[in-house]
Amino acid sequence: MTSAQSNVLIVDDELFFRKLYQDLLLEEGYRVDICDNGDDAIALLQQRQVDVVLTDMVMPGSSGLDVLRVAKALSNPPDVILVTGHASLESAIDALKSGARDYLVKPFNPEELKHVVRNCLDQRELLTENDHLKRQIQLFQTGQTLSTVIDLDLLIPQALDVLMREMTATVGCAFSLKDGVTPVVSTVKNIPVEFAEKLVNVLLSQMDKLSGLGQPGEEFEVKLTKLQYSRKQIWMLPLCDGTVLKGGIVLCDVPDPLVKHASFGDLRYLCDQIVLGYANACRYQDAQELMYTDDLTGLYNHRYMQISLNREIKRAHRYGLKFSLLFLDLDRFKEINDAYGHLAGSAALQEVGSLLVDCVRDVDTLFRFGGDEFAAILVETDDTTARIVAERIRKVIEEHAFLQDRESPSYVTVTAGFATFPTDSTDKEKLLDLADRAMYVGKTTRNVICGVNDIPDDER
Repeated sequence: MTSAQSNVLIVDDELFFRKLYQDLLLEEGYRVDICDNGDDAIALLQQRQVDVVLTDMVMPGSSGLDVLRVAKALSNPPDVILVTGHASLESAIDALKSGARDYLVKPFNPEELKHVVRNCLDQRELLTENDHLKRQIQLFQTGQTLSTVIDLDLLIPQALDVLMREMTATVGCAFSLKDGVTPVVSTVKNIPVEFAEKLVNVLLSQMDKLSGLGQPGEEFEVKLTKLQYSRKQIWMLPLCDGTVLKGGIVLCDVPDPLVKHASFGDLRYLCDQIVLGYANACRYQDAQELMYTDDLTGLYNHRYMQISLNREIKRAHRYGLKFSLLFLDLDRFKEINDAYGHLAGSAALQEVGSLLVDCVRDVDTLFRFGGDEFAAILVETDDTTARIVAERIRKVIEEHAFLQDRESPSYVTVTAGFATFPTDSTDKEKLLDLADRAMYVGKTTRNVICGVNDIPDDER
């Protein structure tokens, strides 16, 4: 902090001393305000920022100690130097105990006054630099932590919370792009999901143009006003994997101008770490997808089915829900391999995978269990509904002409077996076994649906 940037307030009921202090401090290049009583000084302190207060201790009305108490209660309190012509050891101790930075006794050497004020400002500058350094260290540590979070479900809410805190916002949301196109709001803070969806849809085109933390252009003012926000209140952070936009964070009520708890450069550093963490989490997620995805059909594999079952059992226990496990086995699929070769068989399996995706909901999970066997976890689905879904799958596959690029398209059928949690079993391995047995009961007939009740009593 330089002297030209420093504001000093002089408070004294004697004109001579007000004029003396003013001349001395103006020589030093400070900006100087003058009050001839404590009440006016208190009013001025509550209106604008002051760095140093030089106040007489004894004045009509509010005293110098009253000014000191008000000053120390401010959010960014100035340093206070108390001046008196009636000094005592007790008064000096009281002043310093009350939070005064220093204490001068009239008359004093002009150089002493300059030294005391300069010393106050030097210490104030040092404390400000220390506070800023602490904030930078905290932001650095926070940014480093966020950059190492590889679970997107954890990273996004944490990043939203940190940005809202640093930018003094109370309303915000985060979203991801489904299939790289459709925005899906994943996290909201103090805002309805429906409203967040409208906001994101308005801002999405602008988000794709930003290279980092930024605001909407003027062309968005009208649309945002309809949503009761000014564009100057909105800040956005695009979340990309490489150059591909995959999501973003929107803060809705950031003060204008931006309250700089951290400098804008520090905020950019924090945002860079969030974006880095997001890219790392995307790569980790992609690696997980490869580990748990069947190369041929794009469905999940049997390894991921174990994870999904564990997760769904916990969810069902927690919320008192049901779900069904469905096993599917293609009938006489070997005949396609024998007639047309394994490449044709692989193409047919890919078609089966696509048909299954169209037969279930987005919340359900499909697996290629191995060979020509498939499975599905149908969430919040009882045995009655599971049979309806299985029948839909059976009919779609039965009616579908496979390998239509060949002269004689092929037809296959499917046999399905299912078991429902917790109706049929509350044990994962038992549930798997029952669904498998139900399917094999159906294989004696083929092209049918069997539940646990269809398993002979002596085989359960």
